[in-house]
Amino acid sequence: MSTGAVDLLVVGAGAAGIAAAREALLLGLSVRVLEARGRVGGRAVTSRSLGAPMDLGATWLHAAQSNPLVPLAEAVGLELFDHDAVRSSRTWMGGRWADGAEMAAYEQAERAWGIAVRLAAARAEGRALSLADAAPRGGFWDATLTHWEGPVIAATEAAEVDLEDYLSTLLNGSNLLPREGCGHVLERLAEGLPIVLGAPVERIDWGGARVRAEGPFGVVEALGAVVTVSTGVLAGGGIAFFPALPVEVEGAAHDLPLGLLEKVGLPAAGADRLDSLAFGGIERRLEEGERAMTFVAWPFGRDHLEGFAGGALAWDLSREGEAAMTDFALSELRRIYGARADRAIRWEGAVVSSWGRDPWARGSYSAARPGRAGARRLLSTPVGGGRLRLAGEACHVSLAGTLAGAWLSGAEAAREVAASRGLLRAGAQARGAGAGASA
Repeated sequence: MSTGAVDLLVVGAGAAGIAAAREALLLGLSVRVLEARGRVGGRAVTSRSLGAPMDLGATWLHAAQSNPLVPLAEAVGLELFDHDAVRSSRTWMGGRWADGAEMAAYEQAERAWGIAVRLAAARAEGRALSLADAAPRGGFWDATLTHWEGPVIAATEAAEVDLEDYLSTLLNGSNLLPREGCGHVLERLAEGLPIVLGAPVERIDWGGARVRAEGPFGVVEALGAVVTVSTGVLAGGGIAFFPALPVEVEGAAHDLPLGLLEKVGLPAAGADRLDSLAFGGIERRLEEGERAMTFVAWPFGRDHLEGFAGGALAWDLSREGEAAMTDFALSELRRIYGARADRAIRWEGAVVSSWGRDPWARGSYSAARPGRAGARRLLSTPVGGGRLRLAGEACHVSLAGTLAGAWLSGAEAAREVAASRGLLRAGAQARGAGAGASA
């Protein structure tokens, strides 16, 4: 690749990178996106190997009422489905399913659990607490709820999640499912953008008047850059920065490690649907210290189950390999259904996400370490007088871990870099030319 001179360089073609590129074009700037993988989407990818779409990463458009991806997806003709309208769940009690009274008690315990966590935060008086410090213990449902909110939702053990950050990033509003997958949404929104695939950036030099990116592709120079790689890549030294990033910015990447939520898609072997409705949740009540996988059955009536393993369990299984993830899913379903699980599921056709083994991700999404709730703002600090800005889900203070948070962060970063480099006036004059590529 020739040493091009563009207004804005974007590193990474996930949600944040796509948003940054579209925003730059809307402002009339020249832009180039360098993506290490051979595809767009980042930690959102839709597999079709089961015969129907299945998201291996980001799955829902959360907080749909304010999610910028909702109108964009609808504008390109994609169908969005309200998952909350059909959501149901069954809980295995260790020998039988919970009955109606027990499920009602579970729901009541969930409300009490949330109140207890908020009260603990209010009483903290400036002390840094983890989610585990605040979570109630000893109640019949407490271990199950802490497992759900830690490893399943935060993708991290509750003891490793900052309480303030957890509360700041709780999601409100409905959750929409793109029928063709979130990965497909990003594929559509990336169409027509100047993206170079298979172009891993190895070094970024931001010490001069221009930002210079180097890698196997050659060299690209720009007036400013938005870097959207994960905190796993940043903290792991996946890109060398010269000069080194400021101490507070580099420290923030370490203070926002990626948790891990791995998914396994399990195809049906026949007509048996394990007495579960489409989108039916399958979980089990846990005792303190137990680890488990949860399932969503037959999404959209399709012929596969989706299993979720998070936190320490996911990391352990990831280190063992994809077969370990499938074997664990089998053991979980056998615990509930016995030999029926072997007859209902075609194990050799399973699909596993493997984010923990992906060198361009190194995890799923970020959670602040206890006492490091301010790290998201520090990670977003402009560098080099505004020449360089980090962006992505880890940079959003309320929508961390979501496509919406990544998208908004990327668009904001592009605007900030353009403003700091004096590019907004020229961009405004050419807005009409850029709008068509970004609409």
